[in-house]
Amino acid sequence: MKDLPFLPPLLRRPCPLPTVQLSAALLKATALELAVLAGHVLIYPTGIPGERRAAPRPAGPQTTPPGATAPPEAAAPPVAPAPAGASVLPTEDDEHPPVVLLHGFIDNRSVFVLLRRCLARHGWRHLESLNYSPLTCDIRTAAELLGRHVEEICARTGHREVDIVGHSLGGLIARYYVQRLGGDQRVRTLITLGTPHGGTAVAPLASAHPIVRQMRTGSAPIEELRRPAPGCRTRFVSFWSELDRVIVPAEAACIDHPDLDARNVRVTGIGHLALPVHPAVAAAVRQALESREPTAEATGTIGAA
Repeated sequence: MKDLPFLPPLLRRPCPLPTVQLSAALLKATALELAVLAGHVLIYPTGIPGERRAAPRPAGPQTTPPGATAPPEAAAPPVAPAPAGASVLPTEDDEHPPVVLLHGFIDNRSVFVLLRRCLARHGWRHLESLNYSPLTCDIRTAAELLGRHVEEICARTGHREVDIVGHSLGGLIARYYVQRLGGDQRVRTLITLGTPHGGTAVAPLASAHPIVRQMRTGSAPIEELRRPAPGCRTRFVSFWSELDRVIVPAEAACIDHPDLDARNVRVTGIGHLALPVHPAVAAAVRQALESREPTAEATGTIGAA
C-alpha cells in the first residue's frame, strides 16, 4: 500500500480498531451526522437558487511567460467561443483551473459552503457550484447537462480544463460524463466523496425514484462504468468512509477499474453527510487538487475523528 504524499505522516497508516472502540466511533459518527444534517437543513434554502455568476472582466492579451513554451494545441480540445456578449476572463495569472462542485441526491449547492470557503482561502478564483433538479431521473441525462455546463465554464473562464468535486450521486454523474461521454478531455481531476461507484444496497424504499434505482448494484449505468475505458486522461481520487451508512457496502465507494488512474482514500471516524463538510477532508481535497503526481494504484487513509 502506498502512502498519500500530501497527507501528514500520522494520518497515513490505517489502524485496526477493536470492536468496543469501533462501536464508540460509530456512535460518535452518528451524532456528527445528525448535527451536520440539522445544520444543513438550516442552510439548504440558501442553495436553492442557481449560483449568481460574477461579471466577467475584459480579456487581456494572452502572453507566454519568458522562458516558457506554449503548450501544444493537441494537449486539450480548443476552448469553445464565449457566449454572445460575454468576455473571456484572463487566465495568465490563474494557478488553478476552475473547480466544479456537484451535490448529491435531493441536495443542492449549499452542501459545499465550507469546502468552497476552504478552496477560496487557498487561492482558487473560479469555483462553480451547480444545481441539478431533484426531479432528474437519469444519470446519463444529468451527465450530458454537466458536460454543457463544463463547456460554458471553459468558454467563460478561458481555461481548457476543469476539476470536479462530486458528493455521492454527484460524483457518479461526473464519472459518467468523464468515462462515457468524453469528459476526460475537459476534466483534469475528478474527486468523489462517498460516491457509490460499485452501487449501493441501501434504502430500498427510496428505489421508487428512478435515479436511486440507477445507484443500486447491477444497474445499467453502474455496469456501463465497468466497461473498458482505455486512454482515459482524468485523474480520480475517491474518498470513502468505513462508517458510511448510505453506501452499502462501504467499499463500494472505491474506484476499482483497470483503465483508470485512481486513488482511493479511506476516511476514518465520520459518515456520509460529513464528508463534504469536515475540515480534514477539505484539506485533503485541496491537496489532492494541487497534486500533479499520477495516482494509479495508490491508496491512503486520513483520520477525521
